[in-house]
Amino acid sequence: MKTKELQKQKSIELEPFYQAMEDNPLLLEEAFEILLEMVNSEPKSAKKLALLIKEDFHDLYKEIEALCKSNQDKGNMPSCCGGL
Repeated sequence: MKTKELQKQKSIELEPFYQAMEDNPLLLEEAFEILLEMVNSEPKSAKKLALLIKEDFHDLYKEIEALCKSNQDKGNMPSCCGGL
């Protein structure tokens, strides 16, 4: 019971933070960049984040996968058609 109370208390404290990020997309972008910089400096964390995205955030994973395929396809095209 105490654990649930602590979890509820923590989520209440974070609510203004989440709301601020929803209200201001620049704050969300900055928070995300900071997180990525933190993860990027630790290879084990990068792998854990990648697995988390793949397993728990499948829509985000599909978007990333589509972007990667799109960039690979551009590499196979002549430079006049958008390829490298």
